[in-house]
Amino acid sequence: MIDIDANKWKEECGVFGIYSREEDVAMMTYLGLYALQHRGQESAGIAITDGAWMDVTRGMGLVNEVFRHQLPHMDNQYIAIGHVRYSTTGSSLLANTQPLIVNYSGGKISLAHNGNLTNATAIRKRLEEEGTIFQTSIDTEVFVNLIARSRKAAVEEKIIDSLGQIEGAYCLTIMTEDKLIGVRDPQGFRPLCIGKMGDTWVISSESCALDVVGAEFVRDVEPGEMIVIDDNGLRSYQFAEKQKRASCIFEYIYFARPDSVIDGQSVHDARFMMGRVLARESGFKGDIVISVPDSGTTAATGFAYESGIQFTEGLIKNRYIGRTFIQPTQQKRDTAVRLKLNAIRSVVEGKSIIMVDDSIVRGTTSGKIVKMLRNAGAKEIHMCISSPPIGYPCYYGIDTSIRKELIAATKSVEEIREFIGADSLHFLSIEGLKQCVPKLNCDDMCYACFNSSYPVDLKQEHTADSDKYVFEQRKKDK
Repeated sequence: MIDIDANKWKEECGVFGIYSREEDVAMMTYLGLYALQHRGQESAGIAITDGAWMDVTRGMGLVNEVFRHQLPHMDNQYIAIGHVRYSTTGSSLLANTQPLIVNYSGGKISLAHNGNLTNATAIRKRLEEEGTIFQTSIDTEVFVNLIARSRKAAVEEKIIDSLGQIEGAYCLTIMTEDKLIGVRDPQGFRPLCIGKMGDTWVISSESCALDVVGAEFVRDVEPGEMIVIDDNGLRSYQFAEKQKRASCIFEYIYFARPDSVIDGQSVHDARFMMGRVLARESGFKGDIVISVPDSGTTAATGFAYESGIQFTEGLIKNRYIGRTFIQPTQQKRDTAVRLKLNAIRSVVEGKSIIMVDDSIVRGTTSGKIVKMLRNAGAKEIHMCISSPPIGYPCYYGIDTSIRKELIAATKSVEEIREFIGADSLHFLSIEGLKQCVPKLNCDDMCYACFNSSYPVDLKQEHTADSDKYVFEQRKKDK
């Protein structure tokens, strides 16, 4: 068996927040994080407040593992925020789990972050030189320190003052003693939406979590918008001038759950259309269409629909193995390649197969899947990828390889085909990909991992190969 998840790009995290005088906010956040588990499997945490005190429960592992024994609890709790994490800055350690809670002159504040700051190193260095003490090696801690140091009066003003110093990708859920606050960066890299049920307000990375807790989708948080929720309802602040939007196209290719709707575009519909366009572009013919489950399945059904070739299950994923063994290092990825996938010999033997997957990052896992199918008797294997070749790292909240590890950075499509051992290989074109999100302005998306057109300027130190562990590396260098 093969671990198909170990060679995928990883989203940094998912965030959830709730303000309610009626609901058990800790339980609702627990359910919301369950729905967002796909966005991060390293750690999880929930912070709550009753208006006077704050408490947080955090731990390593999946949501059900962290909260197996109990949820955080206090009488009259009415605000909660939650977080699931996959690290892109800082090691996978308990000290780096979120939400963070700090006490400062203005009171208490708790914060959870999805994204990646492109100028965090410079800000942190400046703050350290001014005497600030950092307890973690994650860029998220930069936010709380900037907020705490702001000389503005109201907490909303402190947050806006801090955001003016930040560059990069971020969606935030922030909790004070009496407010729930949501923030989305000016480019809208990462998704964030608002839901409501009665007098209860919910903020979530994806709409699928709203469905789970029974909240009705209200709208997406706009790029450059901060929303503030308290007993008076919801208020909106535009904290940044309108900038060119750059929402992450990979949310629709792989990261988001298919049942989510982001910025008005159904993720399922986008992936189904990717399969249809793949069928038109590739012209591949075969006996059956199969997917690399689960992320390739929706596109595979679209390919089958467009081509008229039957879709069937040719690969089975073992869904009873937890993901806590997956660690964000190449060495650990290489030790976990025999775990989650197996071929159905009776389906693939003697067949010409069209296999659909969402992406090829390093190529090692794809090669192992092709070899496994050949060992099961497949006659031909034609591989279709529902994204263009990934030739450049992402610096906006995705755990990506350094460029030299990306197979498309050093090999042509034909060389990749030869490396993985497929009979033929086709990647979806960028123009084809743009056709698959008709509800969006396709020019308002970020395609930097395909064409290196980065929408936010990158600091030199941010593009260093050791960037993920940059703050730990700096400690070693001292």
